[in-house]
Amino acid sequence: MIKNNSEIYRVVNLLLAEKRTSLAVLRTGIAIFTLPISVFTILIATSRYYEISNSLHFIIPLFTICIVLAFLGMYLIYRSFRKIRDIDYKVQEIKKEQKSMKNIIDSC
Repeated sequence: MIKNNSEIYRVVNLLLAEKRTSLAVLRTGIAIFTLPISVFTILIATSRYYEISNSLHFIIPLFTICIVLAFLGMYLIYRSFRKIRDIDYKVQEIKKEQKSMKNIIDSC
């Protein structure tokens, strides 16, 4: 159990640092997820300049890599949303336990 105010500050500070890390992972996941969409956009825009059947040996590995990147991006996004929700829940629990800290934590 948390005993004094300085320990509460340290715990909340640690939780907020973990939340910032999760937000950074969320940004990374969004960037990884949008990369395949950009590649598909370029391929569709330039599709009149090449024959798909002639460049199948390039397109199949490219589609495979894009699918893997899209799933990786979705996984990172899901994991960071879940972690952010858990951290917010822990901060809410601290606020309920420590009424004197409510105003200070609300400003964070």
